[in-house]
Amino acid sequence: MPDSVLWAVDLFGRVYMLSTAGQYWELCKDTQLEFKRVSAATQCCWGIACDNQVYVYVCASDVPIRRREEAYENQRWNPVGGFCEKLLPSDRWPWSDVSGLQHRPLDGVALPSLHWEWESDWYVDENFGGEPTEKGGWTYAIDFPATYTRDKKWNSCVRRRRWIRYRRYKSRDSWAKIPSKDDPKQLPDPFNDISVGGWEITDEPVGRLSVWAVSLQGKVWYREDVSHPNPEGSSWSLMDTPAEAAQISCGPHDLLWVTLWEGQALVREGISRNNPKGSSWSVVEPPTSENGIMHVSVGVAVVWAITKDRKVWFRRGVNSHNPCGTSWIEMVGEMTMVNVGLNDQVWGISCDDRAMYFRQGVTPSELSGKTWKAIVAGRESDRSHSGSSLSLLSAGCFFGDEVRGSGESCAPSDTDASSDAERPGPDQPVPAESLDCPGDPKGSSASGPGTSRTTEHPVEVASPATQTPRPEPRPGPASTPAEVPWTNIDLKEPKKTPSHPVAGLPETTGLSSLEVLPLGLEEPYGADDHPLWAWVSGGGCAVEAHSVLKWFSVQLGLSPSVQTLSLSITPAQTAAWRKQIFQQLTERTKRELENFRHYEQAVEQSVWVKTGTLQWWCNWKPHKWVDVRVALEQFTGHDGARDSILFIYYVVHEEKKYIHVFLNEVTALVPVLNEAKHSFALYTPERTRQRWPVRLAAATEQDMNDWLALLSLSCCESRKVHGRPSPQAIWSITCKGDIFVSEPSPDLEDPAHPLPCDQMFWRQVGGHLRVVEANSRGVVWGIGYDHTAWVYTGGYGGGCFQGLASSSSNIYTQSDVKSVYIYENQRWNPVTGYTSRGLPTDRYMWSDATGLQECTKASTKPPSLQWSWVSDWSIDFSVPGGTDQEGWQYASDFPASYHGYKTMKDFVRRRCWARKCKLVTSGPWLEVAPIALGDVSIIPESPGASGNGHSVALWAVSDKGDVLCRLGVSELNPAGSSWLHVGTDQPFASISIGACYQVWAVARDGSAFYRGSVSPSQPAEAGHPRLNPVSCRGSHVLHEPGHRRFGVSQLLPTSHLPSQVTAGTTSRLLPNRGSSRCLWARRPSTPWTKTVWVIANKVQGSHSLSRGTVCHRTGVQPHEPKGQGWDYGIGGGWDHISIRANATRAPRSASQETAGERSGEQGLPSGPAQVAGALQESLGPICC
Repeated sequence: MPDSVLWAVDLFGRVYMLSTAGQYWELCKDTQLEFKRVSAATQCCWGIACDNQVYVYVCASDVPIRRREEAYENQRWNPVGGFCEKLLPSDRWPWSDVSGLQHRPLDGVALPSLHWEWESDWYVDENFGGEPTEKGGWTYAIDFPATYTRDKKWNSCVRRRRWIRYRRYKSRDSWAKIPSKDDPKQLPDPFNDISVGGWEITDEPVGRLSVWAVSLQGKVWYREDVSHPNPEGSSWSLMDTPAEAAQISCGPHDLLWVTLWEGQALVREGISRNNPKGSSWSVVEPPTSENGIMHVSVGVAVVWAITKDRKVWFRRGVNSHNPCGTSWIEMVGEMTMVNVGLNDQVWGISCDDRAMYFRQGVTPSELSGKTWKAIVAGRESDRSHSGSSLSLLSAGCFFGDEVRGSGESCAPSDTDASSDAERPGPDQPVPAESLDCPGDPKGSSASGPGTSRTTEHPVEVASPATQTPRPEPRPGPASTPAEVPWTNIDLKEPKKTPSHPVAGLPETTGLSSLEVLPLGLEEPYGADDHPLWAWVSGGGCAVEAHSVLKWFSVQLGLSPSVQTLSLSITPAQTAAWRKQIFQQLTERTKRELENFRHYEQAVEQSVWVKTGTLQWWCNWKPHKWVDVRVALEQFTGHDGARDSILFIYYVVHEEKKYIHVFLNEVTALVPVLNEAKHSFALYTPERTRQRWPVRLAAATEQDMNDWLALLSLSCCESRKVHGRPSPQAIWSITCKGDIFVSEPSPDLEDPAHPLPCDQMFWRQVGGHLRVVEANSRGVVWGIGYDHTAWVYTGGYGGGCFQGLASSSSNIYTQSDVKSVYIYENQRWNPVTGYTSRGLPTDRYMWSDATGLQECTKASTKPPSLQWSWVSDWSIDFSVPGGTDQEGWQYASDFPASYHGYKTMKDFVRRRCWARKCKLVTSGPWLEVAPIALGDVSIIPESPGASGNGHSVALWAVSDKGDVLCRLGVSELNPAGSSWLHVGTDQPFASISIGACYQVWAVARDGSAFYRGSVSPSQPAEAGHPRLNPVSCRGSHVLHEPGHRRFGVSQLLPTSHLPSQVTAGTTSRLLPNRGSSRCLWARRPSTPWTKTVWVIANKVQGSHSLSRGTVCHRTGVQPHEPKGQGWDYGIGGGWDHISIRANATRAPRSASQETAGERSGEQGLPSGPAQVAGALQESLGPICC
C-alpha cells in the first residue's frame, strides 16, 4: 500500500477502505463475507465476520512472506559401516530440530494452514558460518551436542547437516480464516470483539503484533506468535479476568483497556518486550456512576471512551508509566463508537445519522483535539452514477422544466407493477426498526434474494430562488415516497441531515436525484446518500497534524455528483493550459522590452546590504562564542554579474575589528550538528586546508535558515550555478543527514593539472538522508535513518531554502526517525554485587559508547534543535555481542570485548539505552513505499543505454535482509514500478552492482556473494534463484570456482581510517569502517578506471583536526595502481559520498573489442592479474 488506509464497516457488513491520498471509499475486493468489526494495522487488518469467525486481510506487497523450515539429519560413526543413522539410545533423533529434542522428519513437516504453499523442495544447506562446506553439507563434532566444524577430524564421532525448505503465504488481498489449533473448523469460543496493536512496544521486533479478542462469554483471548513472517499466529491463549469483558482495545505501544459488562474498565499493566501479555489488571471506574463505560479506544498516550448515554469522554494523564490515567474529561458530541489510530488521531461514528467524523486539531501538545469534522468522501460506485447525472444536468441547463416533465411521465417497469401491491402507499406507515439492529438483510427482503427491484420516483426540481431549507425529517408513521427510499432491507429510516460543505448554507436539491437507480441489495444507498457506518478502524491510517486530506473537500452548493464535473479536466489538459498561458506572457514581455532597448542603462552598479546579529566561534584561545555584527554586501557589476562579501564585526580587548569572506571563494555552507545552538560553518579553500571553518550561530532556527538560504543563493549566483543538479553531479551526505551536491569539473581528473579537491563547490539540497546513490542517467535514490527509501524528483531547494533558492514544484514533505544511544555502566562489588559506583579510573556510569563523555537520561538531548523526542528511553537488546534478558553485556574490564552472558571473570557490565527522535523537513524527494531498505545500488551507466526510456538496473537490500531488484526504473520513471524479490538462503547486509550488470553482495554473517548472470533484458535472471557464495580468506576475495582474486594493499596511515570508500565507477566498495585497507584492481589491454574517493575519519589540518573528510586518490595509473597520494577536500562531518553519476564511457579500440570478445568466450579469468576484467567483462570500463 503506497498510502495509509482507513478501514470501515457499514451496516450491511461491507468493508470499505479510504486512502489518505484519495477521496473515495473503495469496497474491499473480497465481498463474499459480511463483517461486524475490523481492527487494522499498517500492513494487515483483522476482522470478525457475521459467523463470529476471525479473519485476517494481509495487503499485497512486492516482497513475499516467506518462512524457512529447518530439519537436521544426525548420524554417528560406526566402526563397521562408518557414519550411519543408527544412533545410541541416549542420542537425539535421527531427524530432529536444532536442539535435537523434537522428532522432525522431512515428511512430517506440514503447512500450518491452507493459506500457505511450498516454494521449493527440501535441499541441503552447504553454507556454514559464511563458508561453503564439503559436498553434502555435513558438519562434524565429537558428540551431541558440541561445537560443530566443517572439517572432518580424527575424533569426529558424530555429524549432522541442515535441510531447508521455504513456504510462502499466498492469501494476499483476501480475507483468510484463522484456523483453530484443535479443530480448524471451530474457534475456542465465538468472538465478539477484536483489537490489534503492540507493533511499537519498546524494542519489539519489526512486524510483531499483539492480537486480543473478547468472546461472547466475556473471556479475553490472546493470539500467540503473530508477526510479519507468520501473519496468522499459532494459537489462542485464554487470559484470566476478574469479570466478564464486553469490548477490548489495544494501542500501538503498551496500552490495553477492556470494558466490562458492569460499566467499569480494566487496564492491563506490565506489558513489555519480554511479556507482551502483561502481568496484572487494574480497575478504572466510569466517569459517572449512572452510566457505565460502553466502548473504549486507546492510542499511544490517549484513551477515549463512550458511556451508555452516548457521551464522549477523554482520559487525562495516560502514559506508559501510568496506563490508568488520572481523571475523565467530557467532550462535545454523541457517538456510538470512537477509534484512535496512528499519531493518536481519532475517528468516530455519530449515533444520529451514522455518519463518520474525524477529530481535528489533534497534536502532541493537544491530544484532545479541537472539533469534530464530518468525512464526506464518496464511494467508488458514485463515479458511475455521476455520468447520468451530468447528462441530466446538461439537459436541465438547455431545456429547463422539460426534465421535470419527462421525469414525471416515466412509465413504471414490469418489476414495479408486480411489486406495487407489496409496497406501502404514501399514507401507509413504514415499518420501523432500531437502527442499531438492522437484522438480516437477506431475510428481511420481501421478494426474496433472487428478486431485483427497481423503483422510479418522480422528482420535482425546484428553482434556486424558490428553494428553502427543509426541516430535518424524523422517522414517523407517515412519510412520503420522495423522502423514504424504497429498499428490500427492513430498517428504520435514519435521520437525513443536509450534507452542507460549510455550516450555514441552505440545502440544495441533489442533481443526482434525477437519475433512476435500482435500490436493492447491490446498491443500498442513493448516489448522494452517505453510507451508514457501523465500525471504523484507523490503526493503519497515518495522518500527520499538518497533512491536507481530500476527505472534506466538497464544492459549495453542489452535490457530490455535480463535483465530478471538475474531474472531466484531466491533468494533461491543465498542463497544456498552463503552458499556453506561459508562452503568451513570454511573448508579451518580449514585445514590451523591444521598445526600450535603445535607452541607456540608468544604474550601472547596484549595492544591496543585509545586516544582523549572530555569534561567532572566535579564532583565539580560549575558543568561545562571541556576539558579532554581520553584514552581507551584494553588488551587481556592469555585465550583470553578481558578487557578495560577508563582513563579520567583532570586539577584542575593546578594539573593533572585522574579517571578511568573498562568497565567490566559499566552497560550502554546512549546518553544524549542535545540541544547544543553531549554527552553521562556512568553508573556503584556505580554511578547508586549515580544518578551521568560519562558524556562526543564530538565536533562532528561523534566523539560521534565513541566513543559510541567503548566503547559499549568493554563492550560487557568484558561481552562476542555478537550478537542479546535473545528472553527472557528485552527491554526498553529512553526519547530520544534510544532502550536498557538487557539479563535476573537467579538470577534476586532469593528470597534468588536476583541480584540487578543496576547491570543489558544494551546495545543499533540501531533505534528510543517511545514504544516497546516483548514476549518470539522473536517477538518484536515498535511504533515511529509519530505512525509508526516497527517490529524487528533479527539483531543488526545500527545507530552509524557499523562494528563489527553491523550485516551485517537486518539493514534498519528508520525515526521518533515528535513535540516540547512551550506556549504563556498572562494576562488580564483592559485597553488594554490581553497582553504579566504579573505580576512580573507570568511565562515567552513564556515558556514550566510548565512555569518554558523560551522558545521562536527563542531560542527553536530540542531535540538534531540529529533532524532537517521539519515545521514552528503552533498553536496546540488538547491540553486537548479544545481551541477557535485562539487556546487560559483560566484560572483564572497561573497555573490553563484551558478551551477553556472565562468567567468573566478568567484573564490569553495561547496557544500552535508546530513545527515538523525529525530524520533519521538505525537499525534492518522494517516498518509495512500502519496503524499508538497508542498502541500495544503481548501475553507474547502463551499457548500450540510449534514450530516456532505457531501463536502469537498481538492486537493494531490505532492512530484513531480503535482496530486491527494482523494475521499471528509467529517467522518465526514476521510482520504478515494482520490486522483484531475489531468493537467498540468509539475510544480506549490503549490495553493489557494477557497470556491466555484475552484482556483489555481503551477507550479515560476513560471507560474500557474486552474481554475474544478469542482463538488461533480465535484470534479476529468474533462472538463478540464489547468489553464488564467495569465500573471504585473509587479504583475498575468492569466487567459488577460485577465479576471483583481489589483492589488498596498505594505503593509509593508521590515523586515517576510511569510513566509506568509492573506487572508480565499476563497482562500489562496501563500507569498511574500522579498517585502513582499500581495494584496487586493473585489467590488461583496457583503459584504467582511476577514480577513488574515501571518507576519512581523521585528517589533521594546520589549525585543527577534522573528522569525516572527503579524500581523493591522485596519480592512480596502470603502472602505479596504488596512486601517488591523497588530495584532502571538504571535511568536518561528512559521512557518505557517491561519484557513480560522474561516469563517462571511454572509447575503445579494435584490439580492446577483440580482447573483450575473447574474454566473453573464455568466461571468467583464471589468475590474479585479471581481477578487474571480471568486473568489466567485454563491454569496457567506466571511467571518470
